[in-house]
Formats: sequence, C-alpha cells, structure tokens
Amino acid sequence: MANVNELNEQELGRRESLNKLRELGINPYPAPLYPVNTDTAEIAAGFDPEKGNFADVCIAGRIMSRRIMGAASFMELQDAKGRIQVYVKRDEICPDEDKTMYNTVFKKLLDIGDIIGIKGFAFITQTGQLSVHAKELTVLSKSLRVLPIVKTDADGTVHDSFEDPELRYRQRYVDLIVNPQVKETFIKRAKIIATMREYFNAAGCLEVETPILQPIPGGATARPFITHHNALDVDMYMRIANELYLKRLIVGGYDGVYEFAKNFRNEGMDRTHNPEFTCVELYAAYKDYFWMMDFTEKMLEKVAEATGGLVKTIGGNEISFKGPYRRLPILEAIKEYAGVDVKGMGEDELRETCKKLNVEVDKTMGVGKLIDAIFGEYCEKNLIQPTFIIDYPVEMSPLTKRCRYDDTLTERFELFVNGKELANAYSELNDPIDQLARFEEQAALKSKGDDEAMYIDYDFVRALEYGMPPTSGIGIGIDRLTMFMTGQETIQDVLFFPTMRPEKF
Repeated sequence: MANVNELNEQELGRRESLNKLRELGINPYPAPLYPVNTDTAEIAAGFDPEKGNFADVCIAGRIMSRRIMGAASFMELQDAKGRIQVYVKRDEICPDEDKTMYNTVFKKLLDIGDIIGIKGFAFITQTGQLSVHAKELTVLSKSLRVLPIVKTDADGTVHDSFEDPELRYRQRYVDLIVNPQVKETFIKRAKIIATMREYFNAAGCLEVETPILQPIPGGATARPFITHHNALDVDMYMRIANELYLKRLIVGGYDGVYEFAKNFRNEGMDRTHNPEFTCVELYAAYKDYFWMMDFTEKMLEKVAEATGGLVKTIGGNEISFKGPYRRLPILEAIKEYAGVDVKGMGEDELRETCKKLNVEVDKTMGVGKLIDAIFGEYCEKNLIQPTFIIDYPVEMSPLTKRCRYDDTLTERFELFVNGKELANAYSELNDPIDQLARFEEQAALKSKGDDEAMYIDYDFVRALEYGMPPTSGIGIGIDRLTMFMTGQETIQDVLFFPTMRPEKF
C-alpha cells in the first residue's frame, strides 16, 4: 500500500477525485455485476452500418486516451479483446438538467486507466472511424496509479514505452494493459496446452494428478527445494519431476497416463531456466522410444499448426516442425561435432579428454556427467532444426531400459530445437533389480558430493517388483515449447510471473 506522504501530485489528485466521486454519491467500486453483452472485437468484426446492428451495445473497459472538448468528447476504451473509440455527448449521458455526469465526473474526475461501463450503439463517424455512441456511462473502478502512456507519433516512432524487463516482469498487470500484444503469447500458450491435451486424450491416455510434496525427490537429477511438514515432523521436497508416480500408475494397470505438472528445482536462473516451471509427462504401456519419437513428431506438428504454422522464426533461425526429424546417436554427435570418439572411455580417460577439449569439469562428476559436459559444450549449439539425440550411455540414464542391441547404451532420446533441449524420453526401465543397482550408483555419486544425483526410492523399486509392462515415457517443457512456438527468446516472457528477488516496500 502506498504511503500518502510518498504520493506524487498526480496520485494525490486521483485520491481527491475518488473522494469527490463519493461525495457525489457515486461508488467508485460498485457491485461487480455489469451487463456486458459484447466486446470490441465482436463490434469490429460484425458491425454493418447498413444493417444497423449493434444498436444496443453494453461494453466495459479501461480509458486509454481522451480528447476533452466542449459539449462532446472522444475517448478510447480498451477491453480484453482490443480498443474502440467512444463518443460522449453531454446531452446524451445527461438528458436531464443536471449535467454533473458529463461536466464534473467525465471531464474532471475520470482519468486514463479508470474502468467504466458504456451503454449505447455502434456507428461510423464522419471521418470513417468505428465508434460507440455513449448513451449511459457508469464508473466501475477508479484507478489510483498513473499508467505509463505509450504514444506513437506520425512517423511511427514509439515514445514512453513500457519495455524495461525488470518492471514488466514485476508488474505484469501493467505490462498487459499498456502492451496488449503481450497477451497473444499467453493465448498461444493456452492453445499449446489445449492441443496437447486433446492429442493425448485421443490417444487413450488419462490425465491424472500426483503429489507436489514428496518424501523423496525422484524422477530427475536436480537439486530440490526442501520444506518441513509440521504435523508429520518430517522434511518434504517440492517435486522435481512426477515420473516415478506416473509409472506407479502404469504398474497399477493404466495403459496411458499424463500430467501437466508444476515442478521446482533449486538451481540457477537464466534466459531459459526458471526454478518453478511447467512440464508435461506422458507414459504409455507396451510402447518404446521409437513409437514415442513418431508420436512426438505428430504432436508437435499439431501444436505448430495451432499457433500459426509449421515454420517458426526462433532467434533468427527459421525452423520447421514438419516431421520426420533427424535421429542422431549421442556418441555419433560427439564424434561429429567434437571430433573425438568417447565410446568405452572410463572416468579417468574422459577427464583427460575434457581437459584436452577445454571442457570445464569438477571432481564430483562421474562418467555420465563428463559425457554430458562434452555434448553440451560442442554439440547442442549445432542442433538447430528439430533433432532426436538417441541412445545415451547407461551412466547418463538411471531410469532407462538398456538398448536391445548394445547393453552399454539406453533407449533414450532428447529432442533438441534451436540448440536447446525440448523433450526427454525413454523406453522405461522395468527391471527392478537393474533399477535398484542404478539407484545405488546414483547414491554413490551423491556421497562424492553430487547434490543433483538421485535418491534411492525403495517404494518405486517395490512397485516394479510387482511388474510394470514395457512402457515408453516422455517429458516436455511447456515453457520452452511456448518460447519456440511464439518466437520468444527468454523464459520470463512466457511466464506471467517469473521468479524474481522480492521487492522491498
């Protein structure tokens, strides 16, 4: 709440206007029901002056500009769908002798940013502009803060734009008001999720919910957030992935399950990572990673079409989501882009190779992370068009079934687009003995200081001991997918409220 002693002249003026409205018997924050019957987009798309339709318009929105004249004025009203000009004539909104609503309320006590309701009719002005002729004006919400006024001059130059990222992300509500084009990104995000949900449902998969608070942070190699459950007097972990719970449901007899999940990882933040993020994971019984690659290609084609077309411009690169995508084994990718063959190398040899390649490593890293470091340094940046990187070494994939043709590798793929990982998928490991051994290997890495290594989840091993059918699973980052489909280059631009250091008030 603003301290009255810290308010500027305009903010003080708005509070004075608020009090004067109340003195006139006008509630500046009336009961919420207002009989809106159309919006700016419907009027713009459907008005026909010859038919005389939209003769009984009731709209509501925010005042974004005004031209105060004598007995008649114009203003621009913005609602959720766009903007429209409103013509306000004193004798129309004040048919009686009392002209207070126009002379005092409209001209003196209303400000840019105030939310009002207008009843009237649509028409075309003499200059050819679609407008609403106001017959009645209602104050719905008085704005006490001054909006940034974005102006475009005759040359098309924008002045006083609200572009500072720090302000835009902290005050997304202001960003959406003064930069309404930002809404389109989030509309497309909703279309992406709806398209995926429809595709998964059509494939016979069931949408489910699994715990966010977990006793063991499983399903990924990541540092978790820790909290404490007072009633049970135990530490709990915010979910880093929902994989192990979804696979328990496959054990229980579902043939396909999926969940759009909020995950939390206590790690760094940058242009492509936020500690709180959205991921969808899907698991299908009696399928393998080859099936999942085909399934993913078709899904991404549908998502791309739903958001404007198969070809997207991402970071200056023109990228086509039309399948099929290239399928490149990870060791072949390292050989192609780093010029070394790391197949069969042990930890010491890999460390020496990293040193020669100037790849930064530390003593906590085992074989899997050393290979991943080389791949990240030399390969990822070259994977611009959608590419499935496949057949990861066992050490990199503790939850993945071994390859049917080489048991040192696993049936895993990651999908890369524009140099970034978009999806991670496996033929799931369903051998409980092998799974326990892999968990134990992770525990050994944790004891060496790798705080991202997995914990041993004995209950999950027990579930596998009851028998899980052959299964394929995939995880897809919704935030990053939205970035790709909308051409945004930072994750903060596809999150309404990205994580930031708290303000001091």
